[in-house]
Amino acid sequence: MLIDTDVLIWLFRGQPSARKAIDKANSIELSAITYIELVQDMRNKEEFRLLRQTIHEHEWEILPLSENISHRATVYIENFALSHGLQLADALIAASAVESGAALLTANTRHYKVIPEIDLKMYRP
Repeated sequence: MLIDTDVLIWLFRGQPSARKAIDKANSIELSAITYIELVQDMRNKEEFRLLRQTIHEHEWEILPLSENISHRATVYIENFALSHGLQLADALIAASAVESGAALLTANTRHYKVIPEIDLKMYRP
């Protein structure tokens, strides 16, 4: 299962339901974009250390951007940016989920619901 940035933010804020939702998954993947978004919003080195430790301890895989992911995200932006306000980061995360064949766990289903081939799993904080 690919975990969206918002769910990980809830996890690192100590939300028990985020831990429970993530623990239900057999394997966890993060888009490289999710990792970058999390690092960009770190407030200090301790938060960064905790992120790296969590990824390592739980053996979460960070999916790199590939040519296929980039192409698919471009198609999503072309088709849905003007009509539905799809943003670049969300297009790349969605493309990562679709290309890896993983469901996307997110609290922001409205960001992704226009993408027909995505398998969304709703997280409610």
